[in-house]
Amino acid sequence: MKYTSLNEFLNDWAYESSSTLKVMNELTDPSMDQKVTPDGRSLGFIGWHITETVGEMMAKTGLKVFSPDMESGKWDMNKAADLRECYKHASESLAEKIKAEWNDQTLDIEDDMYGEKWNRGTTLNILITHQAHHRGQMTVLMRQAGLKVPGFYGPSKEEGIAFGMEPHK
Repeated sequence: MKYTSLNEFLNDWAYESSSTLKVMNELTDPSMDQKVTPDGRSLGFIGWHITETVGEMMAKTGLKVFSPDMESGKWDMNKAADLRECYKHASESLAEKIKAEWNDQTLDIEDDMYGEKWNRGTTLNILITHQAHHRGQMTVLMRQAGLKVPGFYGPSKEEGIAFGMEPHK
């Protein structure tokens, strides 16, 4: 799938980025180290990967959106609050820059992306699906860490129980 309308993307981005922020709002500093296996990626690593990819992927299109400079020492990769702040800033920056600098015709422009040519409408779709993929990984790690998992496309187990639904066995 590729986007052919900026409004279509911006509507999806508003929902998807708010869903990712829901996940990040539940993280705690101790949970940032949660892994499935000792050699696996941590909850914090995946969160930072999602955050940094917004700026990194858009830079390949020539769009300069906020991306945290991890070398600056300003951000602590072990701090959930720093992750939340950076993700929120990156997400908002993307929407602002696209509104200001792109139009529907811009979505047909092709860029070199990871050894391939992608039109920008496809790039935006991949950005969203990449984020959703890793957000799903984060929810598994959140359960293992004992954190509340928010729902996105329906209620989570905890939200369902709060609504009076019977939990699935």
